[in-house]
Amino acid sequence: MSELIKLVEATIENRKSEYPDFKSGDTINVHVKIREGNKERIQQFQGTVMQRRNVNGAGETFTVRKISNGIGVERVFPILSPSIAKIELIRRGKVRRSRLFFLRGRQGKAARIKELKTTK
Repeated sequence: MSELIKLVEATIENRKSEYPDFKSGDTINVHVKIREGNKERIQQFQGTVMQRRNVNGAGETFTVRKISNGIGVERVFPILSPSIAKIELIRRGKVRRSRLFFLRGRQGKAARIKELKTTK
């Protein structure tokens, strides 16, 4: 039984390693597979990561928020979902907390997140 658990955990870590290391406050671009009838296409969902839940477990999810036509849209993605084609890291954000729900009440410039300066 323990061999099976180790195999599943190794598969999960392998799948997670395909994606860049991102955290809350980062801006990412999620490429999602959308099925319409018998056709399949890729749709991009770009926004700010609000939170990551169950980071060490198989049920890990992350929430991405974007503003579309003046309306805030949030979407929750399971990290192991087969509908995610790829995740691109656009920019790193400098935040002091792991859950950014305060952004829901802010608009425009008040909803900005500072960019994390990386030294090379």
